[in-house]
Amino acid sequence: MTDSYKHKGMRRSLVRILKEKGIENQSILDAVGKVPRHYFFDQIFETHAYQDKAFPIGEGQTISQPYTVAFQTSLLETKNGAKILEIGTGSGYQACILKELGVDLYTIEFNKVLYARTKTFLPKMGYKPRFFVGDGSKGLKIHAPFDGILVTAGAPSVPDTLIKQLKIGGRLIIPVGNKSKQKMLRITKIDEEQFDQEEFDNFSFVPLLGDKGWGA
Repeated sequence: MTDSYKHKGMRRSLVRILKEKGIENQSILDAVGKVPRHYFFDQIFETHAYQDKAFPIGEGQTISQPYTVAFQTSLLETKNGAKILEIGTGSGYQACILKELGVDLYTIEFNKVLYARTKTFLPKMGYKPRFFVGDGSKGLKIHAPFDGILVTAGAPSVPDTLIKQLKIGGRLIIPVGNKSKQKMLRITKIDEEQFDQEEFDNFSFVPLLGDKGWGA
């Protein structure tokens, strides 16, 4: 794996694009500038790595658009050392961004092929979140509560189980809608009975699989 001056220059260009699109958090921009996104692409597709778009990674999944990754991460408002659950490891790119921010990351993937691939690949890049395979739509109760939960797939509704697994003051970032378009939501847990819900832009994610998602 080679990370050349050319690649670093392409990342700087991507960071400029994200700033123009409204991403202001410098720590997130710095993280995007550090993670070699081209490592997730076959060499023949390397020119696509630093374009602001999603790209297929096999198994019916995609590596998310950099703007989407940065936007979701900014809504999380996380801090160094925060305990975060990512639902939908996928390619692992979002996990790398979160690890660059210094979080204690738990990441769960429904697809066993992607789980095995990413669990092997990310440590080679120097990123070592805690990997799990299973139904992320149910969260990860055994390791709850979390300071934040970030869902990287479109859900038909907000699973109550995820809200229950947040600490008081914790945030759930989740796209909710149909299988083609979702509204990004940020849900902040006020106490065990109350939560605040904010709505943001529309996005298009692959469907959230599992019992609390669109099934298997």
